[in-house]
Amino acid sequence: MPSDTALFLRRLVRNPRQVAAIAPSSQFLARAMAASLGPKTGRVVEYGPGTGALTRAILAQGVPPENLTLFELDPAFAARLRIQFPKVTVHHAPADAASHMIDAGVDAVVSGLPLLSMPAPVVAAIIGASARILKSGAAHIQFTYGPKAPLPPEILDALGLTLERGPAVWLNLPPARVYMFRKTGV
Repeated sequence: MPSDTALFLRRLVRNPRQVAAIAPSSQFLARAMAASLGPKTGRVVEYGPGTGALTRAILAQGVPPENLTLFELDPAFAARLRIQFPKVTVHHAPADAASHMIDAGVDAVVSGLPLLSMPAPVVAAIIGASARILKSGAAHIQFTYGPKAPLPPEILDALGLTLERGPAVWLNLPPARVYMFRKTGV
């Protein structure tokens, strides 16, 4: 079985627009993304796990594997994730399908998807799926490489989400910033 880096590079060459990163997420970014999670978090959904860097951090925070569901579009990544994390549910499906495949009441969504490089309707569909499955007060945790928040205010308002700016992670290639979109209301 090839290393995570070798698999990542193969998939990047094959489909650079889908992978949309120059390197897998660092352990520092992964820890920052999973920092608010723990054994009592409940159900967690991850979008775009790729090689599993964020998945490992989520599990290291104590989230039970049976409480973690992954949505991965790339078939090679999905197959690898099923082998690496046999007790985690892995769907080879797009993130915007989450609200059709799992019940509402999720405690957190963690996303490694490159929202800034996606068309606005795709971003709205993905974040809309999160808004439909998250509990009130629960967060969609997202990172971005860009200098601005990965969601425009009109999408946040339309979906009833608030924006919280999280830490910058300089020890990542490229450096990244964590954001949380929290579901408000009932």
